[in-house]
Amino acid sequence: MTSTLRPATTTEAVQRPGRWLALSVLVLAVLLVAVDATVLGLATPYISEDLEPTGTQLLWIGDVYSFVIAGLLVSMGSLGDRIGRKRILLLGATAFGAMSVLNAYATTPELMILARALLGVAGATLMPATLALIRNIFHDPRERSLAVGIWGATASAGTAVGPIVGGFLLEHFWWGSVFLINLPVMAVLVLVGIKLLPESRNPDPGPWDMISVVLSLVGMIAVVYAVKEAASHGVTGEPIAAGLLGAAALYAFVRRQLTLPTPLLDMRLFRNRGFSGAVLADLLTILGLSGLVFFLSQYLQLVQDRPPLEAGLAELPAAVGAVAAGLVAGATARRYSVRAVVSGGLAAIGLALASLTVLDESTGYPVLGAALLVVGVGAGFSFTVTADVILSSVPKDQAGAASAVSETAYELGAALGIAVLGSIVTGVYRGFTAPPGTPAGAHESLGGAVEAASAMPAHTAQNLLSSARESFVDGLAIAAGAGATVLVATAIAAWFMLKNQRLGS
Repeated sequence: MTSTLRPATTTEAVQRPGRWLALSVLVLAVLLVAVDATVLGLATPYISEDLEPTGTQLLWIGDVYSFVIAGLLVSMGSLGDRIGRKRILLLGATAFGAMSVLNAYATTPELMILARALLGVAGATLMPATLALIRNIFHDPRERSLAVGIWGATASAGTAVGPIVGGFLLEHFWWGSVFLINLPVMAVLVLVGIKLLPESRNPDPGPWDMISVVLSLVGMIAVVYAVKEAASHGVTGEPIAAGLLGAAALYAFVRRQLTLPTPLLDMRLFRNRGFSGAVLADLLTILGLSGLVFFLSQYLQLVQDRPPLEAGLAELPAAVGAVAAGLVAGATARRYSVRAVVSGGLAAIGLALASLTVLDESTGYPVLGAALLVVGVGAGFSFTVTADVILSSVPKDQAGAASAVSETAYELGAALGIAVLGSIVTGVYRGFTAPPGTPAGAHESLGGAVEAASAMPAHTAQNLLSSARESFVDGLAIAAGAGATVLVATAIAAWFMLKNQRLGS
């Protein structure tokens, strides 16, 4: 039966001559999101100096985008299945550009947090739509694997382009300029996408259930907020209440999906062990990585005194490794096995993170660059193959919702990673011994300490910076060790959960 159907799917793919041009438009959307995520890390010291956020506000600026996008991805993916993936992608890209302007001209920490949240609303439309369109444009499994590899490689390339372009802009313009680079990419995406992208949707989608949308949003945001607050300030009444509210909302969401004739998210997808294993691997991998990545730019700039452009170039090996691995990941998984590629990639990331536990202020770049290269290669292999597994596990009509689950795992992992591992860094950092007369803001963030030192006598300033930097690096090393533990455990879990999983041929 399989051999009878395969030529038909291949013919169907061949009859879509514009599919590779359409892919070029989709990867622009991925580039948009990847660049935005990476430039924020470089701009953080400047935002900290200009807007003077507290340590908690700085973490909110870093992770509120992920909170909102995690809460809305499933809803937006399902909406795309209903109203059309092309339509929601183009609307989302236009909104993303507009919200980027609001980010660029934020004048207070509160406005910056709001701007990042609104950007999350727009961003929630982009990633599920791109993967869902790939699932519907590329019917041949091998071509789809290559398309997913290019999709992932572009995201990785964005992580390289973002810091380099962002570093150049930060050296010549104000920090808001790093958000404005989204505008030309968005304009090209919309104008070209109108012509090249085919529309696709579920032919019999059913209604878009607003109660499910609200339950999903409340549940995700409340749970992540609870974890963040507990990690930052300990287990008190507020995070416990938020956690209970989130758990109750998510429980109600799942129960409602099981009773609706056309659910927002078909919970039966999780009965597929490959689907569930791939989603779990994505979530835990990003959790282990994101807290470290969020603070790495600060380490390069504020501890090792690298200018922004040099700091951006220093992170390039991770992107190079991810691009190279992503392009060959599908073929490698077919030659060996899905679980070998995913587990091997995750284990490599874990070992690279473990090597960063010996990080200090004077660590040479060869050590850091080699670790970043290994992280990139491991991530390129694992993320590309898990995305392919997720897309291959569902019917085309549910591609948007399934892609949204994948992206929700990614964003939820990012938010939890910044909340938990970021709180480790911040908690260790705040304990440093400061010279008499040091303002309280110096204990909120390393950027605050650098700002405070600029107004002190040279000897006092040097003592402050030395103590603050040492404490920051200690926190970073502990976070790297925690991330390494998570990654190695995830590699072991993926080995068992992805047993007998195969990509289509």
